[in-house]
Amino acid sequence: MTNDLDFSFGIITVGKEDQRINEIIDSIENELIPNYEVVIVGNSNIKRNKTTVIPFEDKTELPWITKKKNIITENSQYENIVYLHDYIKLCSGWYLGYLNFGNDFAVCMNKIENLDGTRFRDWCIFGAVIPYEIAEARIHNIIYYSGSYWVAKKKVMIEIPQNESLFYGQAEDYDWSDRIRKKYKFSLNLNSTVQLMKQKSAILPFWDIK
Repeated sequence: MTNDLDFSFGIITVGKEDQRINEIIDSIENELIPNYEVVIVGNSNIKRNKTTVIPFEDKTELPWITKKKNIITENSQYENIVYLHDYIKLCSGWYLGYLNFGNDFAVCMNKIENLDGTRFRDWCIFGAVIPYEIAEARIHNIIYYSGSYWVAKKKVMIEIPQNESLFYGQAEDYDWSDRIRKKYKFSLNLNSTVQLMKQKSAILPFWDIK
């Protein structure tokens, strides 16, 4: 077991979701992580301990989520960054699960549950979840991480940032996954779980994966 892991939690929002964001921060605080911070990018009035809000007003019909996530990378102080949308919270034991998993990863996925407890898009290809036991090496060239949640080293995200020419609904997560897997391994931590705070379809067409 790793002694300690430090995390920056980057939450993107378009606004009007402060109640959910407060619940997300509650779930982070409940994990008793020794060193952590929360970085919110978007329209929010949150005032919490260890929390920074970076205002961002979307000027287009499609939210500029790639820009927001790159802002999270630039403003995070810790080695490990958790990228999440404003409707995903940590489940109890999330931090212990990462301590048991260890710090030897570049980009990492863990279990994602939908609001009803079924699997959401965690370990998947082409928007469809696949069995956890399928070895990464067999599917490395087609696996992708959903843009709604993932964990990565800050240095990796600086090297291979989000593509800011793409907006919400334009398969920016496929684009990033395709670029990241050319150099780094996709890791899967089955010890930790996060949950959606609203029900979402588990499988969407290629052009609308989120």
